Amino acid sequence: MIYKNPLSSSPVNRSFRTNADRPLALLKQCPVYEPTPLFNQTDLAERLKISSLFIKDESKRMRLGSFKALGGAFAVAQIISDTAGTDDFLSDKIKDVAANMTFSTASAGNHGLSVAAGAKLFGAQAVIFLASAVSEEFADRIRSLNAEVIRIEGSYEDSVSESKSVSESRNWLLLSDGSWPGYTERPALIMEGYSVLAEECRRAFVKNQQWPDHIYLQAGVGGLAASFAAHVRVYWEKQPIITVVEPEAASCLLQSVRAGRMSTGEGPLSNMGRLDCKEASLIAYEALRADADYFTTVTDPEAEEAVRKLGDAGIQTTPSGAASFAAICNAKLTTDSRSLILVTEGQTEER
Repeated sequence: MIYKNPLSSSPVNRSFRTNADRPLALLKQCPVYEPTPLFNQTDLAERLKISSLFIKDESKRMRLGSFKALGGAFAVAQIISDTAGTDDFLSDKIKDVAANMTFSTASAGNHGLSVAAGAKLFGAQAVIFLASAVSEEFADRIRSLNAEVIRIEGSYEDSVSESKSVSESRNWLLLSDGSWPGYTERPALIMEGYSVLAEECRRAFVKNQQWPDHIYLQAGVGGLAASFAAHVRVYWEKQPIITVVEPEAASCLLQSVRAGRMSTGEGPLSNMGRLDCKEASLIAYEALRADADYFTTVTDPEAEEAVRKLGDAGIQTTPSGAASFAAICNAKLTTDSRSLILVTEGQTEER
């Protein structure tokens, strides 16, 4: 399914920072930070019969293996810094403040890793709520970062609901990557962290002056897609067509934009586990309904086939990570098209 957005280029409401300056300033203090690869995959471009296929590969991002490393950890750091009144992360003040903080979130895996890593780095505590569909591999990786894991029987949305109620009762700092009325400031911090990814791409394209004319952005609740699209609209000198990609079983953003209001995506569990979100983030929806040109869906078999094709090209990922490539395989682009996709995570044991 593909849906042309009639509201594209209309007045936009962005409730998050589009500038990457603050997260980049923090990352300068991180010894494991470096921009992830952005390369032109000529073989796959030839198979797709397009001019260029630029791939931003997040599979090695800061040893956590996905773009999510940029969001939750930055939000943890910024909240601690704001509370302590200092950005000197080696100070006793930061350590004292962090020691009395517990960050919590629901996660489909990668966001929980990022929050847990940020909490561990600064000496705070973390509690991560995981739905039953999330593998024990992810749970163990989160536990290895000294975080507590609470398993929830049910869907991702059930884990979100439980994290909200438990965090409120225990006075934990809920750090959801979704947003809803009355809860937008902390998700906005996470999206601000994601702006680093788009800024890394912008700098590379400025350097080589080979700008894409199409960008495909996979979406779960929509935080990455909205952050990236907003950064493009505000800062990129060449404006591409932006397409948001969702699982057919969880097209909450497409359904919301088409209905003109927040709507759920209906469907069974998808093999695109990190994208299998039935409810969109409010602030992501509000931005994307103006910043995105198209919304499209891919099926589970299409995502699996995209994993295989990327693997043949030496790029190891999951159905979630390959979703934007699955979408471009379905697109009818012209031979002179230059397209950018994101491989959002590396291969895991969970498929």
